[in-house]
Amino acid sequence: MNVKPIVSFNGTKEQEQELRQAIAQHRDERGALMPILQAAQRIYGYVPYEVQKMVAGELNISISEVYGVVTFYSQFSLYPKGEYQINVCLGTACYVKGAGLILEKFEKALGIKAGQCTPDGKFSIDATRCVGACGLAPVISINEDVYGKMTEDKVKEVLYKYQK
Repeated sequence: MNVKPIVSFNGTKEQEQELRQAIAQHRDERGALMPILQAAQRIYGYVPYEVQKMVAGELNISISEVYGVVTFYSQFSLYPKGEYQINVCLGTACYVKGAGLILEKFEKALGIKAGQCTPDGKFSIDATRCVGACGLAPVISINEDVYGKMTEDKVKEVLYKYQK
């Protein structure tokens, strides 16, 4: 499995040591992979290929088994999150009102796809499901800021606030 990351992995020795401690703590438990991957997500903020490879090696399982779990559960991310985390709601109300096009506009403006982070680490985009603000559809959030009645035309304006 040859994965070419968009953002290079910059894990520290301290993070690796913390992950190895989590592996040692859970190694002999049934279902050890989940708590180990949860620890990795907490330690690194995502579960990059290099970490998946280490976990697979330490547990003596295939990298494809680790990758399968990481990509199956939405709690895990293959990419780091940006300083500004953009979430575009694709729930039914938002989607019907054009959220898919808004997501595409963010992707094009930032040069990344949903689930990815810009190379400078400033922005990441995620497609989310209903955020419970259907009356404001379509809705996006950037960190704790919520933008309702979003349009494609507002994408650059909203991004500009965070690019300064």
